[in-house]
Amino acid sequence: MSTESRTGRALSVSWEDPLLGAKEAAGMSGSEYLAAIRDGRFPAPPIAKLMGFHLAEVGEGYAVFECTPGEQHYNPIGAVHGGLACTLLDSCMSCAAHTTLPAGMAYTTVEVKINFVRAVVSQTGRLRAEGRVVHPGKRIATAEGRLLDASGRLYAHGTATCMIFPAKT
Repeated sequence: MSTESRTGRALSVSWEDPLLGAKEAAGMSGSEYLAAIRDGRFPAPPIAKLMGFHLAEVGEGYAVFECTPGEQHYNPIGAVHGGLACTLLDSCMSCAAHTTLPAGMAYTTVEVKINFVRAVVSQTGRLRAEGRVVHPGKRIATAEGRLLDASGRLYAHGTATCMIFPAKT
């Protein structure tokens, strides 16, 4: 590639302090906290700002994130890096589990498995990552997720296991 054909790109990212909402949410259920993020009452997490996705829907045992991939998400072979799909699916599945938690409880993902079924490129358009709880246990929760385009075409699917524990106060 000649230097004449190269053009520079830039991406500016800004975010709010992620701990402000987390501290205020200590007395809220997981579903209430995520609804507050969705509705803009608490700031979105910095990872969402960095990667360009947002929480679009949330309900009991259910969470949806949306993202429009662009060339800033590309890997060296000219397609969107699988890490974007993995991040979207981990987010929707773990947040689906989070919606089942009462106030005072927390979670973390301990395992995620993703199956990629087709390539994502910038022309794919808006992606929708839908997560649903399979098992809302007291110590372990499991969820499944699907990454779809606007016409419902599947790009990836996966499962997640989350460990449940008392939140630090």
